[in-house]
Amino acid sequence: MLYDGMQAPGLMTNFSPSYIRDLLALHVEAGVDAALGDAPVNRFAAVPAVPRPVSPAPALDRPGHRGTPAEPNTPRPALSVPASMIAAQAPDEAVMAARELARTAASLDELRAMLETFEGCPLKRTATRLVFADGNPRARIMFVGEAPGRDEDIQGLPFVGRSGRLLDLMMAAIGLDRGSAYIGNVVPWRPPGNRTPTPQETAICLPFIRRQIELANPDFLICLGGPSAQTLLGVTEGITKIRGRFHPYDTGSRTIRAMPTFHPAYLLRTPLGKRLVWRDLLEIEAALAQPA
Repeated sequence: MLYDGMQAPGLMTNFSPSYIRDLLALHVEAGVDAALGDAPVNRFAAVPAVPRPVSPAPALDRPGHRGTPAEPNTPRPALSVPASMIAAQAPDEAVMAARELARTAASLDELRAMLETFEGCPLKRTATRLVFADGNPRARIMFVGEAPGRDEDIQGLPFVGRSGRLLDLMMAAIGLDRGSAYIGNVVPWRPPGNRTPTPQETAICLPFIRRQIELANPDFLICLGGPSAQTLLGVTEGITKIRGRFHPYDTGSRTIRAMPTFHPAYLLRTPLGKRLVWRDLLEIEAALAQPA
């Protein structure tokens, strides 16, 4: 969640340090953990209305007098609207632009550069930085989550918080590390307050992660969590039903094997799920042991 520092009209500003400390603690508990800007913005302030020019009413026709014709309406001057209030590109137009842009990327470096300049996703305006990928892009296996969180947004790398440390342990259990795996997310920008990305935001980012998978060209794709699996594999069942078995995934140039499993964040909340993930990891380990 983001907070712009705005203060409601009429409140006193000479708060005591203890009051300010308690107020900050309240916002942190509510999920406010990032600022939109250095200066406060009063978003309750109405945009000043521009009066519409009023044409003089025509005189009534009467014998010996002709009515004065009304003057044409003067064009209304354009309102000065802050950049933060400018409407974003329509979602369907942004999706089409993302598709056209992503397919032209000839390398992962080009794809990353495109994302750095792409303005079609509104999440970019509230995120600190792009979270593109981590690990070895030439690895045989690629892990894909849903979206970065607070720690990832700060460092610009996927899976570096508590979930990331658990993912490292999961990979280590089958002999992998970040040098032998490639890691990314469906959505490369952190949603405000770690909320779930909207379907429109996911659709806008989908062409980029598809192209990223195609360019990395792994032998195995591991979808971490239900949203990642449903988005990339086009399934509607929940993660509990689809996890633990390989599904075909068409990269655009070939078909590879994709395994959905629980997201590390889910395992932190539900430790009993670890025994099921252990089975999934053994399946992955056995598949990696086979000749490429």
